[in-house]
Formats: sequence, C-alpha cells, structure tokens
Amino acid sequence: MSERAAAGTAESTAELQRKVMIAATAGTVIEWYDFFMYISVASAISTNFFSNDNPVWANVFALLTFGTGYLVRPFGALVFGRIGDMIGRKHTFLTTILMMGFATVAVGLVPTYATIGLWAPSILIFLRMIQGLALGGEYGGAATYTAEHAPQGRRGWLTSWLQTSAPIGFTASMLFVYVMRSSMTPEAFNGWGWRVLFISSVVPLAASVWIRLKLQESPLFLKMKQEGTLSKSPIYDTLRAWPNLKRILIAMFAMVVPQSVLLVGAQIYSLVFLTGAAKVDAQIANLLVGAALMLTLPAIIFFGWLSDRYGTKIFILAACVIGTFTYLPLYKALTFYANPALYNAQATVPVTVAADPSECSFQFNPVGTARFTSGCDIAKNALIRFGAPYSNKAEAKGTVATVFVGSKAIPLGLAGQAPNAAAFSANLKQALEQAGYPSRADTSAMNFGMIIMILSALSIVAGMIFGPLASAMTDLFPPQVRYTSVSFSYHVGNGYFGGLLPAIATALQIATGDLYAGLYYVIIVSAISFSIGLFCLRSMPSTATISSAATVAAA
Repeated sequence: MSERAAAGTAESTAELQRKVMIAATAGTVIEWYDFFMYISVASAISTNFFSNDNPVWANVFALLTFGTGYLVRPFGALVFGRIGDMIGRKHTFLTTILMMGFATVAVGLVPTYATIGLWAPSILIFLRMIQGLALGGEYGGAATYTAEHAPQGRRGWLTSWLQTSAPIGFTASMLFVYVMRSSMTPEAFNGWGWRVLFISSVVPLAASVWIRLKLQESPLFLKMKQEGTLSKSPIYDTLRAWPNLKRILIAMFAMVVPQSVLLVGAQIYSLVFLTGAAKVDAQIANLLVGAALMLTLPAIIFFGWLSDRYGTKIFILAACVIGTFTYLPLYKALTFYANPALYNAQATVPVTVAADPSECSFQFNPVGTARFTSGCDIAKNALIRFGAPYSNKAEAKGTVATVFVGSKAIPLGLAGQAPNAAAFSANLKQALEQAGYPSRADTSAMNFGMIIMILSALSIVAGMIFGPLASAMTDLFPPQVRYTSVSFSYHVGNGYFGGLLPAIATALQIATGDLYAGLYYVIIVSAISFSIGLFCLRSMPSTATISSAATVAAA
C-alpha cells in the first residue's frame, strides 16, 4: 500500500470514529434528556400526581417514582443486552430510543390525581418503568458500539465523549424547563406548562431516530457473526459463567456503584437539596446546577484521556477517598453560600423536638389516607412544612411534645388535652421568623460564584470515575457478551444505589430533621467501594491491554 493510500485509510478511519462518536453521543443525549426531564419538573409532578396532604412527602414519593425508572433498568439491560449480543448493536439501541420517546410523550398526557385518583400515579410509575427499561438497553449499546470502533490507546478518550451525554441531557432538560417556567405563571406551569415539555420531546426523538438510522453495524459484531462465534445464550454466559460473573461483580461494586452515588449526589441530589433543604428558587437552582455541569464537562473527557495512559484504578480510588471526606463539608458550604440566613439560624438558634418517642411516627403518606394526630407528629409535620431543620430529644412517656426554638418553648397544649394544631403552627411560625429562619433563600445574599464552584467540585470528583467508565467496562468483558455484561453491571449499580439516592437522602433528612443526614449514604457507599476497589482492582491491567486479554479468554 502506498503512503498516500495508507494516509487516506487512516483519515477515513479517523473520520468514521468521529462520526460514530458524534452519532452515539447525540442519540444518547436525547435519551438522557427524556429520562431526566422528570426530575426537572418533580415539583409539578408531585402536585399533579400525588396527594398534597403533606406536600413535602408528596415530593419524596415523586422522587421515589423517579427512582423506579432506575430500578427496572437492570431488566432492560438483560432484555436488550441479549438482543444486542445476538442480533446486533445498531438495531437494539434504535428500539430503545423509540420506547423512551413513546413513554416520555405519554407522561405529558396522563390525567391528574384529582381527576382519576390512584390511577394517576399508577400510570406514571408504569411509564417510568418503560423509560427505565429503554435506558437499560441504551447505555450498554452505545458504550459497546463506540468502544468497538475505537483503537487501543484511544478508547478512554473516545468513549469519554459518550459519558458527557448524561450531564448534557440533564442540563438541556433543566434549560428547557427554565425557559418554560419563565414564560408563564407558576400556576400555569404546574397546571399545563410542564406537559408541553414532555409532549414536545417528540421533536428530538425524531432527530435521534434519523441519526441512528444512518449508523452501520459494529464491525466486530459483523466479524463474530460471520465466523459463527456469537453467544447463543448471552444472559446465561453473562450470569452463570463464573469468570464473567466475577468481572460483573468487580465492575459493579468497584466501578459503577461509587460512580453512581457520587454522580447522582453531585448532579441530581444537589438540585433537590438546593430547592428543598436550602429553599433556593427552582429557576435559580436549575441555572446554577446547569452552569456547573457545563463547566465540568471537560473534566470528564480529561479523565477519560488520562485513563488511556494510567489505567482506571488510580482515579476510582482517588474519587472514593475524596468523596468520603469532602461531601459533608462541601454540602455545608453549599448551604452557607446559598442560604446564609438558614445556616446562621441553625447554628445559633437550634430547633429541638422534645417528645415521647412512642408518639413519633414515620410520616410517609403519599396517597393521603393516613392521619397523624399525636403531639410529636403534629410538631414534626409543621417543622417539615416550614422547612426548619431540627434535632430530636427523647422524653418520658406521656410528656407533652414541645418544640424548642433556641430557649423558647412551644408546647403542643396541656397534658391530658388534645393538641391544638392550628394554634401551635401559628406560634411556631412566629418563633421561627423571630429566630431568623427564612421561608425562602434571599437571592441578594447568595454567592453565585462559590455555589457554582462547590457544585463543580462535586461533579469533578464524580467525573474521575465517570470519564473512564465506559472504556474500562467495555474492555473488561469479552465481545460475545459485552452488550449484556456492560448493560447489566452498569444499570444494577446505578439503579439500586444511585437511583434511589435522592428519595432516600430526602426521606432521611425529613425523618431526622438533619439537613445533611442523607449524605451519610454517599459517604458510607464511597468508603466501602474504596475498600473493594483497593483489592479487587489490584491486578487489573490498564484499559490499553485488558480488551485483548478478555477477547482471548473468551475465544
């Protein structure tokens, strides 16, 4: 071959790699956009689809429904992973985008709780499950497809572009929500405006389908098909064969789980925390989180590029250590710069609920059928509605529940008498206002630069794992079961650890009264993942050599 022909071949190969990277990333961005649109309008979802007996707990149930989409992703990974390993990568993730689009548009058409009662959340959960199934087959297919077009030594860099699809999709959803909210009143947005966002997603859906129709099948898959070396039972070969099951466990608990909790904690829970605990206006919170995500996109690509040279272990362990020791102080700093009045009030005039523990219930009431009438329940319910953090103090049985705002005592009536909830609520509200507890964060007192820096720091820590993740996972598994194995390990780790983080963290915060209680979930999981990764990733080669070894072992 002449030098000119060789140069032309190299150029065409590079051009093909760019086209594959752009096509796979663009399609996946749209799918993540559809999936994350839900969390961007979670407040409107809670208002329309769940009981507002207690709006705060309705919001928690809306977050649990968001988590439902994560929980079914492993099943989608198995179903579509099997199809992708037996029939092909291209047609499989073309199917997933069509499923995602159908479910997203349908969410915008579901009647409200006030119209059809419990059917409303039931249908919503069903549609979130369809979205989760579709996404379960999407990521593994896109990662596998991109990696199988990438040469050794550049796989981390090329697949890191695919990793940017999730934050870009999330940011796009927040941006469109911001535009829609800004163009109408809050009542109009909560009434019908949010529906437009879901229904209009049919436009990017059509664009995504058009992009993916132009893709060609993975050359490695075509080669295996021609040679007759495709797996006849990808699910069995993925889960029952010990060598591959061992790879799945390593990928899941040493790579995906820490990435999941750190990424969700940095990008999704931070938005929930700002709008809920810190009482920041939803519009402002969306812009702040979106700005931080865009600023940290280069870090994802940078760590993917570094992984081609140094492997992934060093970045995984470093992210786990940094996350373990910095999450709590970073979130406390986030509160200080986002709502300094709340931070100072909590520090100088703490709120305490002193009550008989047997009277205190776990007030989870999404469908509005339960009633909480004890003094302790009334006190905590009021504090939750006012958004005031508190601590608990156990008292003797039969003691009248009392809330202390600093040294000021606000009892729930007299012993032997039924508590007067209305009078107590009015007294508590007055005491909180006098103590400096704000009803909303003061925009003029917010330090936007520091908030964006803190949010960016959280995302960079997650990006240390997230950037090289697709390369590391695709290199870890043999091509015959790569689609199934990558999809399953990725979505089990994300679905069961990261997906429920916003709901679990918010529920812990509400149940304990501690603004930061939910963060201990992230801290503990990161610490455990560090211990697993320290030993289980010890003998793993770098991403530049592991693919060949895995392919040989599977042949």
